[in-house]
Amino acid sequence: MTTVGIIGSGQIGMTVARLAVRAGHRVVLSNSRGPETLVGAVAELGAQATAAASVDAASAADIVVISVPVTAFGNLPVAALDGKTVIDTCNYGPERDGPIPELDDASITSSTLLQQRLPGAAVVKAFNSIFHKHLFALARPAGADDRSVIPIAGDSDAAKSAVTGLFDSIGYDTFDAGSLADSWRQETGTPVWGTPYGPYSDEQGASAGADAIRAALAAATR
Repeated sequence: MTTVGIIGSGQIGMTVARLAVRAGHRVVLSNSRGPETLVGAVAELGAQATAAASVDAASAADIVVISVPVTAFGNLPVAALDGKTVIDTCNYGPERDGPIPELDDASITSSTLLQQRLPGAAVVKAFNSIFHKHLFALARPAGADDRSVIPIAGDSDAAKSAVTGLFDSIGYDTFDAGSLADSWRQETGTPVWGTPYGPYSDEQGASAGADAIRAALAAATR
């Protein structure tokens, strides 16, 4: 059993929490408004879930899922995330986040920026390229013919292995998309972003295997 800390309990964060609880993991939810605002979410998830401040969610977790605006990276509990595997689900959007020059000129990726802010953590980019309703609906047991694949990118093989194990338990295979510097291939607007899993209008989504994800990543251009 893994303890999964969630920093940012929005649509993706809560979907990951639901899948993790269903797989038998413990979940510690947090958000920017305080644990008292997550009473309903904890009640929905059941006895395997609790709510806490972000620093406590990070401290308690084996793997931490960060799902916040890029502009909130500076508010993350840096010390509590030291030594942790961190899943970065975040997508940069200048219309929401405001301009960030090093992201706008593509000199670094948003996941590299997060890694710079969390030097003691091991960041893995994942979950950012799939619609939250598809993420829940497409989960399948290991060995299923229609099991979907999610791309992951990171600089630590150990962290990617840990993330792959978590994904396997909640119903997904992973595709190694390279380093954090390569993670632009799965950022907003790229071919792998949403498209392989079907239109948002179909909430059940469509399974996407390794070949589809490989081809979508290869088709990405800057």
